[in-house]
Amino acid sequence: MIRKMDIHFTKMHGLGNDFIVLNNLHNEYQLSAKQIAALSHRQFGVGFDQLLLVEAATEPGIDFSYRIFNVDGREVEHCGNGARCFAKYVSDKGLFHEKSLVVKTANRVLTLKIDGDSVTVDMEAPEFVASKIPFIGDSNLKMHTRQLTVSGSPLEVEFCTLSMGNPHAVIRVEDLSKTAVKEIGEALGAHPDFPEGCNVGFMQLCDRDTIDLRVYERGAGETLACGTGACAAVVAGCLQGLLDATVTVKLHGGELSITWLGIDSPVLMTGPATTVFEGKIQI
Repeated sequence: MIRKMDIHFTKMHGLGNDFIVLNNLHNEYQLSAKQIAALSHRQFGVGFDQLLLVEAATEPGIDFSYRIFNVDGREVEHCGNGARCFAKYVSDKGLFHEKSLVVKTANRVLTLKIDGDSVTVDMEAPEFVASKIPFIGDSNLKMHTRQLTVSGSPLEVEFCTLSMGNPHAVIRVEDLSKTAVKEIGEALGAHPDFPEGCNVGFMQLCDRDTIDLRVYERGAGETLACGTGACAAVVAGCLQGLLDATVTVKLHGGELSITWLGIDSPVLMTGPATTVFEGKIQI
């Protein structure tokens, strides 16, 4: 007989990009990919875009370890909307009493500043070196082109690529409503020149301080909002001379404020984090 486990969770979202957050400070939960997929099911589980684990820090100067899992059970490097929810969670649960905390992801150290239901995340500086994205291409080029097959037809796309702790490709489009986000996102996200896949952003310029954005996320599909995608889009727009240093990014789920002052500067992301409900489920 298979013994089931009680999972105590908090359902949260950042602009509709939704998560369940688990307190794993005592290593209570060691979930398999199958269990994570079951929890993520929107009819038979709780339903979420990603699962976040709050874990104990493993080195000095860090307040918590922050782990992120996609619905397929794959652990990923970063999630900006999740970082804001993480900060609100540890504050609301009384796990941390300061307004600024430092957390470590799989490959980054983030500073999170809490102001009520709004959180500002220091996302660190973007990475452009191709091998560190990772991307098979020339790091010296701002823009890249690749030939894709979309709905059975050839399509050449031009994009900027960078890492915000996870790989992104950003495509500028004239009209988001007429863009095949799913089809192009799937094709470019799975292109062999992105050995670990990538998140694909579709950016429509409104003016120099406002963009509309949709993101097809690696392992999750299109979500209502993507924090790292918003950061990547603003960086890509700034590199092309299209955007000012502070930009309002309009996503399906709401708006984020993104600031980037240029090469070697950190990207600052500010936006809301919301608790939806608490619960317990057996799995």
